[in-house]
Amino acid sequence: MDGGIAPATERNVARLSFGLIVAMAIACGVAVANIYYNQPMLGAIKRDFPNSVWAGFVPTATQIGYGLGLFLLVPLGDLMDRRRLIVGQFLLLGAASLCASFAPSVVALVLTSLVVGICATVAQQIIPFAASLATPERRGGVIGTVMAGLLCGILLSRLLAGFVATYAGWREMFRLGLPMAIAGAAAMAIVLPRNYPHTGMSYIAALKSLIHLWASEPVLRRASLMQAAVFGSFSVFWTILALHLEEPEFHLGADAAGLFGALGAIGVLAAPLAGRLADRRGSELVLCLGAALMVASWLLFGFWDSLSGLIIGVIVLDLGTQSTVVSNQHLIYALRPEARNRLNTVFMTVMFTGGAFGSIGATLAWETGGWLPVCAFGALLALAALIIQMAGRSLVVAGTT
Repeated sequence: MDGGIAPATERNVARLSFGLIVAMAIACGVAVANIYYNQPMLGAIKRDFPNSVWAGFVPTATQIGYGLGLFLLVPLGDLMDRRRLIVGQFLLLGAASLCASFAPSVVALVLTSLVVGICATVAQQIIPFAASLATPERRGGVIGTVMAGLLCGILLSRLLAGFVATYAGWREMFRLGLPMAIAGAAAMAIVLPRNYPHTGMSYIAALKSLIHLWASEPVLRRASLMQAAVFGSFSVFWTILALHLEEPEFHLGADAAGLFGALGAIGVLAAPLAGRLADRRGSELVLCLGAALMVASWLLFGFWDSLSGLIIGVIVLDLGTQSTVVSNQHLIYALRPEARNRLNTVFMTVMFTGGAFGSIGATLAWETGGWLPVCAFGALLALAALIIQMAGRSLVVAGTT
């Protein structure tokens, strides 16, 4: 970095109070929740659009949109004032959610869900912003705290959406997205410091540099591929849970699927703990433990198919997911400070591509054979994550020394 950037960075670090960290964590949760509202509501959506194969692809469209937003929008954080970008993207997110609530057909809902996913990547503008404001010795803990907010948003979104869909309808849940996005925009406009670009490159050059980052950073490649497998496995469970709970042996609705999100939030404590452990011991131990927990969760789902097994399994699943994503982000943000948004773009694009693959595969497995094929597919992805981590162990050590 050149000499003109360092003083601004030091001034920003001084502003990183605990209150600002919490505000950024909450904003991340509010933003990312929008891509998960549809999962516990999938049964209700299918009932409103009977005999349509497209209804099952609403979660997939949202995930694909998120991947597109990561690629097209998140690099802008390295090129312009991040505060202005975050506020503007929150406002667009609210508008997209409102449009989804008025979708007249399932095809329109799929298309508006794609736009919601694109705009919800505002959460991924906030995380590298927080990393850039933190001192190196605090970075893991700060990332962990902000990620805890994001993960709470992922999990508690299902609780909120499940209850709203059950008692008011799925359209009302999308309508609630507008005031929440406006609140997020207002809060970020008030508390965030101005943050100017770290590079003078153009937008097209920034997009082209993504290929260079992927080719030149082996730690980024390994972290991205591992997290894609982890998040694919995570998405398998949450894509199918509402449908599984509606089966005769459970006969439960969207509100019950939402409650599983609240149970999974117990595991959110792993995020700040994983970040602090990565600060002290490095990320490799946390990554191995996280991947092993993912494999264990699917063994529980497959061999203990009851409410008790699902409850314990979802806590283990979320512990593993949160531990790996925080640890992998701790690794990649240390690579090139001037390119944190673009590093995050590569990492999250690959990760959410894995999530979309998991959602598609889960839907096909469910239609083909029900819950056991779904469990086999989820376990296979979790095992792939563990293999990638173990095979790339020397790269991780090299990237942390």
